[in-house]
Amino acid sequence: MTYAVLADVAASVTELKKDPMGTIREGGGETVVILNRNEPAFYAVPPARYEAMLELIDDLQLAEIVRARAGEPTVRVDIDDLIAQAGGAD
Repeated sequence: MTYAVLADVAASVTELKKDPMGTIREGGGETVVILNRNEPAFYAVPPARYEAMLELIDDLQLAEIVRARAGEPTVRVDIDDLIAQAGGAD
């Protein structure tokens, strides 16, 4: 059976067990696919990339809300009035 490997850097579970931080360091800041018997078991994603992925997911969810509301009527508001109503004006 073939598997899609969605990373440029791969390491085995055995390599990961021997030297976890060294294995990740060899990824050079890129995602590392961890293979178990030549099958992708999981992906080790660096913190910066993980944060970027979460931001992208959030942006996609917000874009979906925008698309869903595209046909709704608009209401003109003043940002200062909204801040004052929320109790945030000092």
